[in-house]
Amino acid sequence: MDPSQHEKVFDLFYQVDESGKGTGAGLAIVKRIIEVHGGRIWIESEKGKGCTVCFTLPVV
Repeated sequence: MDPSQHEKVFDLFYQVDESGKGTGAGLAIVKRIIEVHGGRIWIESEKGKGCTVCFTLPVV
């Protein structure tokens, strides 16, 4: 995934590949849940090799 899309994928209804079956809502919802709980979410990727969605949550 191109680094210019790392933040965009968390926008509601944004789709990297518009031919896919999804709505583009999933990562936006996940980001909101993680942030409400004091966490952080981000993407790590290498173009042409896929990506990893990482997150942290605070210890309670």
